[in-house]
Amino acid sequence: MSNKKPLVIIGGGGHASVLADILHYQDRKILSVICPDDIRMRTIFKNIPHLIHDHEIEKFHPDEVLLINGIGMLPNSNLRAKVNSYFTSLGYQFDSVIADSAIVSNYATLHSGVQILPRAVIQAGVIIKDNTIINTGAIIEHDCMIGCNNHAAPASTICGEVTTFDDVFIGSNATLIQGISVAQGSIIGAGAIVTQDILFSSICYPSPNTVKANK
Repeated sequence: MSNKKPLVIIGGGGHASVLADILHYQDRKILSVICPDDIRMRTIFKNIPHLIHDHEIEKFHPDEVLLINGIGMLPNSNLRAKVNSYFTSLGYQFDSVIADSAIVSNYATLHSGVQILPRAVIQAGVIIKDNTIINTGAIIEHDCMIGCNNHAAPASTICGEVTTFDDVFIGSNATLIQGISVAQGSIIGAGAIVTQDILFSSICYPSPNTVKANK
């Protein structure tokens, strides 16, 4: 068993189950899952105590546990960020999750609560800010700056020296060409190829490649 602090997972859906799977392989101790929904259908949670209400986190002292944000990310949803803010306001800290099969440069910087899923690649010089998900097989090339509460969906590619501001959602198989910047709150649709700066909160569609304001 790992000598790191034990964990409490917030959320019991699909994203939480993927994180739990990674953590089991790393011998991390999971004390509980907090989720208002019935999680019994997910066998990975079978032997983990299930708490229903957020306030039940008080069973665990902030100095004795770390939290895992098991809420996935969808476009135009701030639920994951709200969960992060609520529990940190109570004095708890969120741990990062990095899958063993992910490739993360020793010269990359990962901030609090970052989640790097299997087969993702994080190259040298990359900075990934708080509470961001780099999903399965996503590639973040050298010297990118990835903002808080971002989501790079499976198989997306962010080429070198790209800057994404906070709350950016990058869909599956999307590609951001080197050196561009993407404004806060933008959504890059699945399969889109972005070749120019996104200067204001926008939705970028893949076919035909169209950008419109994200109101």
